[in-house]
Amino acid sequence: MIFENTNLEGKTIQFSVLEHVASSLGLVRVEQWDYARATYDYKFENMMTGDVYYLRIPAVAIEGMVEQANAIMKIGKPYVGKHYYPHGVEYDEEFPDDIIKTCNEKLSQLSEKLEGATA
Repeated sequence: MIFENTNLEGKTIQFSVLEHVASSLGLVRVEQWDYARATYDYKFENMMTGDVYYLRIPAVAIEGMVEQANAIMKIGKPYVGKHYYPHGVEYDEEFPDDIIKTCNEKLSQLSEKLEGATA
């Protein structure tokens, strides 16, 4: 599921600021980053059912490279998916209301914190 109208898509931000703000909200830059792009994840785990969901926020370097403090990152459309072991993550399905609500809250918080810090 892709989130629309988050005020995040297309926003440009300095890498060090994005990294700090994302981390403060529990968003982790996943290990599959390369020097041109990165994805920030927020992981949801339901211990009762074993279900795992990921809110994902993609970003690409438009100036410099990922991990350079002054690189400029452009944020893409956030999306959410459900992990199915061992097959991977599926994005086209129904998601629980509490997951969607928390995703919207996280995206709103991220947008607000980045508002004054755009590149």
